Amino acid sequence: MTDLSRLADMAEILGAIIVVGGVVFALIQMRQIRQQRRELAAIELFRFFGNPEFVKSYRVVLTMPDKLSKRDLLAEDPDNEDHAMLISTTMENIGVMMYHRIIPSLVVNHLIGASVVILWSRLEGWIEDTRRELGDDAAFEWFQWRAARMRDGHAPNADPAFVRYRRWKPFRQEI
Repeated sequence: MTDLSRLADMAEILGAIIVVGGVVFALIQMRQIRQQRRELAAIELFRFFGNPEFVKSYRVVLTMPDKLSKRDLLAEDPDNEDHAMLISTTMENIGVMMYHRIIPSLVVNHLIGASVVILWSRLEGWIEDTRRELGDDAAFEWFQWRAARMRDGHAPNADPAFVRYRRWKPFRQEI
């Protein structure tokens, strides 16, 4: 073998290593970008939950009786439908983002937990009436899906986070 052919072989090997390294680097970058996207979505969700308009609607809906019909909801206060709509569309969006794994289900569960089941039970009657009125059984389908998933996966006697994670410590001491 000549020196020239030996150099050509080494160049091929080096080229293959560079290509494999590039692919590995690209995969790592894609994974990091996906993680950043999830974290940003979770942060935006958290910010939205602090929005005064959402907080007010959340409080109003929590005080409603279960399965309140649309007629009764409006009779109680005409603004209630705006509150119901804000909560329902928010829960709908969260359900879609969770299903498509934009926001991990664990993060969603920790942020809103079982309250999605409570919100669904309060608004179920209004949503059923709205579906009939619109002639669309798919209205707020992801809100219902999210509540059902929470109901399916939630242990009825599970300890709250402050008890369940009382021994939690950070991975490392942060400065």
